[in-house]
Amino acid sequence: MTNKWAAMMKVCAVFAAAALMLVRRVHGDGGWLDGAHATYYGGSDASGTNNGACGYGNQLSAGYGYITTALSTPLFENGDICGACFEIRCAGGAGCLPGNPSTVVTATNLCPPGSNGGWCDPPKPHFDLSQPAFSRIASIPNGHVQLQYRRVACDRQGGIRFTVNGHTFFNLVLVENVGGSGDVVAVEVKGSATGWRQMQRNWGQNWQDMGDLNGQALSFRVTGTDGKVVTSMNVAPADWQFGRTYSGGQF
Repeated sequence: MTNKWAAMMKVCAVFAAAALMLVRRVHGDGGWLDGAHATYYGGSDASGTNNGACGYGNQLSAGYGYITTALSTPLFENGDICGACFEIRCAGGAGCLPGNPSTVVTATNLCPPGSNGGWCDPPKPHFDLSQPAFSRIASIPNGHVQLQYRRVACDRQGGIRFTVNGHTFFNLVLVENVGGSGDVVAVEVKGSATGWRQMQRNWGQNWQDMGDLNGQALSFRVTGTDGKVVTSMNVAPADWQFGRTYSGGQF
């Protein structure tokens, strides 16, 4: 083997190791993580959990249902984690349901810090669950339990949804109902008269493009944190309108 070929192989090995470390950082190795706690907010019908920091608005129409959670700052990752799924279970002790059952929750909100040492203050990993989600793992009157958690894949019904907001020269697209990794690292948009354009994250899962796409059929390309990509061609017709939601492919 030549020195040049050996050097190339060494570089490839370094990149592969770095990619594996990134996947493990984002998704874990499948094992349970300790040290987290859980509380709940909202009512028994999950009232008060809509319109959170991920921008989903009504979580039911977004496809996320009642079994959702707000995350403390260390887990929320400035909104990058929005849409991700976690399997959670009580870590044992007072308040845990018999048998310590687990449930899968979707990250839809931020549990903000600033409560002078409260549960959501850094560096604590904390899940502020909807009340229906909390009731699946613990007794409601207890109000607080220790927690184990791990990242899991999201199982969604129907396609990825793209809600186009904004106005001419400012397209703000909410991306929701994402399966697979659930969270999104990149979104691209293509008009029928343009090439692919990289969108920028505005906040939560709202992605922006500053071009004039009026009168063009729109296609979208979504990349999850696991590196998988879904391309949805011509999901919005040429006469698309702001405020409308269009459905594409799914992971």
